[in-house]
Amino acid sequence: MTRTTNARIAGFTYLFYAAIGICSELLMHQARGSDGDAAKLAHIGQYATNVRLTILIVLLESLSAIVLGVTLYGITRDEDHELAMLAMACRVAEGILGTLNIPSYLGLLWLAKAGVGTGAPDIPATNALRAFLLMPGASVPIGSIFFAVGNTIFSWLLLRGRMVPVSIAWLGVFASGLLAVALPLQLAGFPTGPLSGYTQWLPALVFQVAIALWLLIKGVATPARGQPA
Repeated sequence: MTRTTNARIAGFTYLFYAAIGICSELLMHQARGSDGDAAKLAHIGQYATNVRLTILIVLLESLSAIVLGVTLYGITRDEDHELAMLAMACRVAEGILGTLNIPSYLGLLWLAKAGVGTGAPDIPATNALRAFLLMPGASVPIGSIFFAVGNTIFSWLLLRGRMVPVSIAWLGVFASGLLAVALPLQLAGFPTGPLSGYTQWLPALVFQVAIALWLLIKGVATPARGQPA
């Protein structure tokens, strides 16, 4: 594919990825609903359709991550082939690891519906499964760390090659670099103060929308080192 085609596909996929990601969060927030693990599980049983739709969205998110990895590699490989390859590998890993959330969602659906019948687990087993599936660490998917690292590298290559406006590229480096530092700390259980929850994702969301619109409307410039003297 040409650089222009890669830019258009990447721009559309950035917007699509951001939109379905927000939908996924809203669906699961509604499904979890109440405070307390027991109340959340009961609420999930009432909003099973939300969870099923989220499973489909997760598959689309995983595919989108892989598409972004391939198209952004096609755009940035002339700037630095090895770094572009590393960034693409991170985005592909993000896509693959993202599907690991699906068994947890299926487990929640099964557990929410398993309160009756001969196959229902006993109370200790139910409590243990519920605590595992709803544990706080699940709020930091491992795939999101690979997203942050891959996006940081791609943003740096776009900046170094002057392929998009410097302000947009620097925003990508900052937003993704922030996540690349904060998310591993949160996954390991270290407090990160205000760098937690949805706040830390806002710069990345702004970057995705900004670069998506630029790629769709303007495309990408030839890397600085690839331009004739």
